[in-house]
Amino acid sequence: MSRRTLVAAVIALWLAVLGSAAGVVYVKHESRTLFVELEKLSGERDRLNVEWGRLQLEQSAWSAHGFVEQVANRQLHMTIPSATEVKIVQP
Repeated sequence: MSRRTLVAAVIALWLAVLGSAAGVVYVKHESRTLFVELEKLSGERDRLNVEWGRLQLEQSAWSAHGFVEQVANRQLHMTIPSATEVKIVQP
């Protein structure tokens, strides 16, 4: 092996090591960036799940019989008829 070939091989190996190091730095940075984005999306998902649970609770409260009766009484001035006011009609 000549001296010129040896120098060329050392330079090629040095460039390969330098290129590998640059690749490792780039991949590490990219993985950290993606991890931060994943954490943000996970936080958003958790926030939306909490909001969805609150909406489900609110919907169940709005549809509860007692709440509907209160709204009908206060806003529509509706009352439950007494037993004497109820007429049963049969065909």
